[in-house]
Amino acid sequence: MATTSSAPPATAPGLPRPRAAVVTGVIALVLIGLNLRAGITGASALLHDLQLSLGYGPLVASIIPSIPTLCFAVAGAATSWLTGRLGVEKSILLSLAMLAAGLLVRGVPSTGMLVAGTVLGMSGLAVCNVAMPSFIREHFARRTSLMTGLYTVTMTSGATVTAVVVVPLAQALGSPSAGVGAIGFMAVAAFLGFVPVALHAHRNSVRKTAGHVSPWPLLRTRKGLLITAIFTLQALLAYALLSWFPYMLTTMGLSAADSGLMYGLMQLVSVPAGMVLIATGSRPGMLRPAFYLATLAMAAGVAALLVLPVALAVIPAVLLGFGLGIFPLVMVIISRSGQSTAETTALSTLAQSTGYLLATVGPFGMGLLHSATGGWTLPLALLLAIALVQIVVAHLLSGGRMARPPVAAGPTAAPAAGTTAAPAAGTKE
Repeated sequence: MATTSSAPPATAPGLPRPRAAVVTGVIALVLIGLNLRAGITGASALLHDLQLSLGYGPLVASIIPSIPTLCFAVAGAATSWLTGRLGVEKSILLSLAMLAAGLLVRGVPSTGMLVAGTVLGMSGLAVCNVAMPSFIREHFARRTSLMTGLYTVTMTSGATVTAVVVVPLAQALGSPSAGVGAIGFMAVAAFLGFVPVALHAHRNSVRKTAGHVSPWPLLRTRKGLLITAIFTLQALLAYALLSWFPYMLTTMGLSAADSGLMYGLMQLVSVPAGMVLIATGSRPGMLRPAFYLATLAMAAGVAALLVLPVALAVIPAVLLGFGLGIFPLVMVIISRSGQSTAETTALSTLAQSTGYLLATVGPFGMGLLHSATGGWTLPLALLLAIALVQIVVAHLLSGGRMARPPVAAGPTAAPAAGTTAAPAAGTKE
């Protein structure tokens, strides 16, 4: 039985908040979103130059790109425990400090600093990834879809812009290490932007920590299993495609320039697609149709890669880009699903740590199957099967209670720090 504090928070989640606090929260959310993929795409764009500059071998070159997903799995798994001790806002502030420090350290021209900075920065990024759905639920309970859409769109935009500008920036600064390190200043801005939010949360609540819900028992519930499944499936598809799509088109006969153009088109389409899907899914009774649009587009895009000539690559590029827009919908589901902030964090921990760990199989498996068969038919057939399973899981997930926004919390007492939240985690749904 959970014990509770004797006084309610001064500003309960969902109740009207001062305009300045809302504006500060939105600005902080945008700054965080801009940073959550920039450190990955920026480094990816400079990997070849970094290897030539620092002189590390193929083993290190293959390890560095795999660090983010491994950190998402390992460090992300600890987020539920961390927020149970520090609270959501302090955990995010700590994660942003880790992200900024790690990205800045990568600016030191040393292989050891590159690896160490990547591990530190991506571990901070992992915690922030997992905690953000709880932050959105707690601070924007009546606008979860809108704020999740804003957050994910800025995430994609930050990643795209960074990938474009980091190479000329590195050339202007005189070294790839300086270019990849400069990305850290964006993370410093996000950290500074979040400080007022963390201070406001500390001043205006008795104890903002909502107790601790262990994420792993949630895997035995229907809700936890489906959320983990949909996150894993979309992450596996996304990482497989983002890793191999341009190379796949090149080996099919498209020029390297045109393959890069199709790759950029796919990522570009995912930005408005996410906005459209969020706008559709936010309407009453429209979350399931929004999931259908995203999952069917993904399946159709993979099928198009299988059967259409490479000269028509623009068709799968657009369809796959629309399919990648499912990510904001999954984040909305996570934000809505918990019966408390602690359970939302636990579900996010479970889905993201498990999902990203299994998602590492996607790029590796695609490459292995291509090497074994000498073609893309078998890898794409398996991707199509995964995309079809994603349709079924999305159908099961997007109905019932999880399709509805969370009820804004009233002025009820919150569990004291260090206690266990109400036993929602073990409830079968």
